[in-house]
Amino acid sequence: MSNSDPYKPDTVTLTPNHLSGRSPIGQNDGLHGFLGGSPGAVFVRLAVSSLIVGFFLVWLDIHPYQILNILQRFAQRLWDMGFDAVREVGQYVLAGAAIVIPVWFLSRLLKFGGR
Repeated sequence: MSNSDPYKPDTVTLTPNHLSGRSPIGQNDGLHGFLGGSPGAVFVRLAVSSLIVGFFLVWLDIHPYQILNILQRFAQRLWDMGFDAVREVGQYVLAGAAIVIPVWFLSRLLKFGGR
């Protein structure tokens, strides 16, 4: 975008960041890039998501201490099993992948088809 007149500055069209979906100038790196948005906006999204998920968990009578207890027992079982833990974790990964990979693949196909 250079002009033939050396004394006239180049014109640059700036789109407001909230419309373009891009981060503000100078915030493409560091914490902003890691979080995927401004820390305040990410905090609000996480708080709202936590409220919604928490509502459904309490509605299902599942409380945070129960989830932590389940995770602690799972970790203890893995530790107690030793090398058998690798096999069991592998089974968990394969069972999860049987659901996650097809869903991911379909979402990519639908996103690609929508272009």
